[in-house]
Amino acid sequence: MRTYDFSPLYRSAIGFDRLAQLFDDAQRAQLNDPQPSYPPYNIELVSEDKYRITMAIAGFDRSEIEIESERDTLKITGRKQHEEAPRNFLHRGIASRNFEHNFRLADHVRVVGAQLDNGLLNIELAREIPEALKPRKIVIDAVGDNVQTLERKAA
Repeated sequence: MRTYDFSPLYRSAIGFDRLAQLFDDAQRAQLNDPQPSYPPYNIELVSEDKYRITMAIAGFDRSEIEIESERDTLKITGRKQHEEAPRNFLHRGIASRNFEHNFRLADHVRVVGAQLDNGLLNIELAREIPEALKPRKIVIDAVGDNVQTLERKAA
């Protein structure tokens, strides 16, 4: 079992406490309560600043899924409606239990949209850096407006 002590980082780094706290929380969660594997999901990098979370939620209706985005957390909750008539399964391989997944979002990442298609929930995310935080180029010896926003080039 590996454990890391981040207290030296708290003592010597200013402004990185959130990053250290994320590492610390992830380590504790892994040891104490690992992330549930139901329902299975993928996290995909679609392009430089676009992401997609795909969850396999077969058997769930749109009305049984709730997606919330608050500050730096994306919460996806599935609550199955109770069936009126009990069913007698000979084999039950399709899980239909309630679930809740929380994802931590980086700064300036927001949910663009969500879509349920063929039992797959696709949640589109995008990083939108404010204009004030984008890199700028300062022209030397220029009169007037000498600041230009640099264009990001795709790799």
